[in-house]
Amino acid sequence: MLIVPEALIASLVSPEDAFAAVEATFAAMARGEAYNFPVVREALGEGRQYGFKSGLDRSGHMLGVKAGGYFPGNAAKGIINHQSTVFLFDPDTGRPTAMVGGGLLTALRTAAASAISIDRLARQDARVLGMVGAGHQAGFQLRAAARVRRFEKVIAWNLHPDMLPKLGAIAAELGLPFEAVPLERMVEADVIVTITSSPAASLMAAHISPGTHLACMGTDTKGKQEVEATLVAAASVFTDEVAQSVSIGEAQHAVADASLDAASITPLGDVLIGRHPGRRTASEITLFDGTGVGLQDLAVAAVAVQRAHERSLGTRVEV
Repeated sequence: MLIVPEALIASLVSPEDAFAAVEATFAAMARGEAYNFPVVREALGEGRQYGFKSGLDRSGHMLGVKAGGYFPGNAAKGIINHQSTVFLFDPDTGRPTAMVGGGLLTALRTAAASAISIDRLARQDARVLGMVGAGHQAGFQLRAAARVRRFEKVIAWNLHPDMLPKLGAIAAELGLPFEAVPLERMVEADVIVTITSSPAASLMAAHISPGTHLACMGTDTKGKQEVEATLVAAASVFTDEVAQSVSIGEAQHAVADASLDAASITPLGDVLIGRHPGRRTASEITLFDGTGVGLQDLAVAAVAVQRAHERSLGTRVEV
């Protein structure tokens, strides 16, 4: 078994690698060649979450699980709130093949999924990017979004405004003007990325203009909510996996109040393989419910392992 520690990930997997790996995973899911196992998710109290996401990709010859969760007290200890490790196994024998640090990989695959949705669903003339949330993952989201559209400006809101300057610094690195705004001004955005851990909706239907694409990336647990159900129900909804979308994703609330039919939610992979056209009109509101599936984690971890083997990096142990 190869152990690839967190410290090596940045040198092994690029944002472009993550984009390609996640895109291939969504396509494999749509073709029925890969599937996720049911998520195990537990609340540990004080806002802490821990669980397991796993799956099998026959086309990519990947089997594995990511163990980890969200620990909101970590920031005060100088470490990121999201902590995880990916374990890969030989799908033919079940033998463990790799143990991979999952912190940066989680950020990269989450941003990649969001960027794929923007690439395939946002209007080509999108010029203003709206960011709702300014935590650790927000910077990855901003950089990934800027790779797939030529934005001219970034506007942002966060529950704690003192966190916004860090996001503004990333926008400056990208050469994009940045402005902190109240939520009401999100109507100016052509694309909005929500990346919070909110237990209650902050973005409302009144904050959105026709033709907006939303990438809702923060809701991955029962009870979480970033966007009001009315807005979700009014949008054309796409997701990484429908089963997760309706149970732990942003769509859970609209499905629960019967304002959204689960059957109307489209896997993003269907757009990638040409089964669904994606955006149909310039005025259509499209929404990607990014719940984060285990197969995404396996795909980016497999890239890290392959590169580590090629470069003789990591630690090999007998198990």
